[in-house]
Amino acid sequence: MRRVIVNEWMSLDGVVQAPGAPDEDRSGGFEHGGWHQRYFDDLSRRQALETIIEAGGFLLGRRTYEVFAAYWPNAPEEEQVIAEPLNTKPKYVASTTLSEPLEWQNSTLLEGDVAAAVAALKREDSDDLHVIGSTKLVQALIEHDLVDELRVMIDPVVLGGGKRLFSDDGALRPLSLVDSQVTTTGAIMASYAPAHADLVP
Repeated sequence: MRRVIVNEWMSLDGVVQAPGAPDEDRSGGFEHGGWHQRYFDDLSRRQALETIIEAGGFLLGRRTYEVFAAYWPNAPEEEQVIAEPLNTKPKYVASTTLSEPLEWQNSTLLEGDVAAAVAALKREDSDDLHVIGSTKLVQALIEHDLVDELRVMIDPVVLGGGKRLFSDDGALRPLSLVDSQVTTTGAIMASYAPAHADLVP
């Protein structure tokens, strides 16, 4: 079976909206787009690249797919080390508004129930699937216990509002720390996995 690994850049108050650019996502009146960029260092850049290279494919929500599809197929030469795996590896897109065929190469629309579709992908004998961004998709995957590892880079900043990674559904979901590192910018890179029942107090 393949695993589902979620990768997120997150503020200290749990916000994941528009980390990369000022105009990435202004919905809800969000005015802090691009907040994550100042916290990148060599360590976090290397981890981000390794994540993309090691992935067997990607699970993406509609908004993240559209942002990526508009940029990476025409990325400049100096970014091809990231663009090449993103462009060539399989991408599975969760959307109720998009329709086949998807324009970005090697992209497939998930049909029917998203949780069932991802569960079927997990049963395949292949390399792990990575989720980047895609907040609503991640929340659905967490709700259905389909996330095997959660990798977050927690930046030392409070944004005061915006789309948050975790939904307010009242469910208790214990996690175990798999790995952690502190960057030169004060951000924490941490990996968590669902805790085994015998480890839950």
